[in-house]
Amino acid sequence: MAYQYFNNNPSGKMTGDCVVRAVSLATDENWQKTYIGLALQGFLMSEILNADSVWGAYLKNNGFIRHTIENSKPDCYTIGDFAADHPEGVYVLGTGSHAVSVIQGTVFDAWDSSNECPIFYYSRD
Repeated sequence: MAYQYFNNNPSGKMTGDCVVRAVSLATDENWQKTYIGLALQGFLMSEILNADSVWGAYLKNNGFIRHTIENSKPDCYTIGDFAADHPEGVYVLGTGSHAVSVIQGTVFDAWDSSNECPIFYYSRD
């Protein structure tokens, strides 16, 4: 598992926009286009743009499929574990309070979130 710093927020801010950063990287869009797309999706759904249902719908519209992560292990299955188990592919993981991209086994985030525990993820199958 590898970690690489990633923050494409045009102002360099690192809080409150993890969904925009993760989704923009996974969809190969810039931050601004993703923000507008998520805002429009949220408007259509009468929900805030970083709600799981909104960014999930946005990813589904971009060819991603949602998967759940079984909580059958005695210890937390971390984002780092997920990255190690998925050396190929593009994924967006959700923890319930954070979103992060994992691409080709590397965690891309504005901070090393590899010890967080994901509960679901999206992949482009």
